[in-house]
Amino acid sequence: MMRLSLMTLGISLLFATQAPAGDLGFTDTPMLPGGKWHVHDPARPHPPLVTPGKTASEAPSDAIILFNGTSLDAFTTIDGKPADWTLADGSMTVPHRDGPHGDGSLTTKDAFGDMQLHIEFREPAAVSGTSQNRGNSGVIIMGQYEVQVLDSYDNLTYADGQASAVYAWKPPLVNASRKPGDWQTYDIIFERPHFDSAGKVIRPAYVTVLHNGVLTQNHQEILGKTDWKTLATYHPHANALPFTLQDHGSAVSYRNIWVRKLAAQEE
Repeated sequence: MMRLSLMTLGISLLFATQAPAGDLGFTDTPMLPGGKWHVHDPARPHPPLVTPGKTASEAPSDAIILFNGTSLDAFTTIDGKPADWTLADGSMTVPHRDGPHGDGSLTTKDAFGDMQLHIEFREPAAVSGTSQNRGNSGVIIMGQYEVQVLDSYDNLTYADGQASAVYAWKPPLVNASRKPGDWQTYDIIFERPHFDSAGKVIRPAYVTVLHNGVLTQNHQEILGKTDWKTLATYHPHANALPFTLQDHGSAVSYRNIWVRKLAAQEE
């Protein structure tokens, strides 16, 4: 009985490693749009291999690690000085400052266009303020397009200014906020805008956001550069730019920040 089982196993492995040639593709099938590849074309390039992290929050093998809790070297202040946020317990926190908020925002040294961004943030456990004065920060992609960071747990504010809103444009599909003091995640897929030689928009920017694993922006078109009390409009810019973590005067913390640069889709 054991010998028969081993023989059966050997036959199964043989067929698993020597699949019928037809399974590798066909050239007698219809052409896909664009006239470059057949349906199931064996010559079509295969995707590169990427090793995923052990969890959804852990960076995959092709990610750029911007912050792992030990160094602020991937960031500068918006005027090019060394990043000076408080570094402790594996996170960086907006420090208390005297004077107008926003002076201490951080920007990445590296520039990004199309990207997948993972970022974790924590609102102050001690609740202070209401509406936009409660745990306010933001992820400002390309220095232009803000995904709002706010303590939106039992905190009423205008809908296009709450957590995971495209600021001053699109409220999130749902409010997926955790309570203050708990770590939260944003997974952001961003597609940059395209401009012609005259600076006219020929393809707008799009953003998809998962807040704590919940879809809150679904391939949402962006109107343009976001700002307070202003209708967003586009201003021509480079294909890759740094993104900013906003200092809005609240002691918001960040950790585990990584990015995957996304290549243009193969047609």
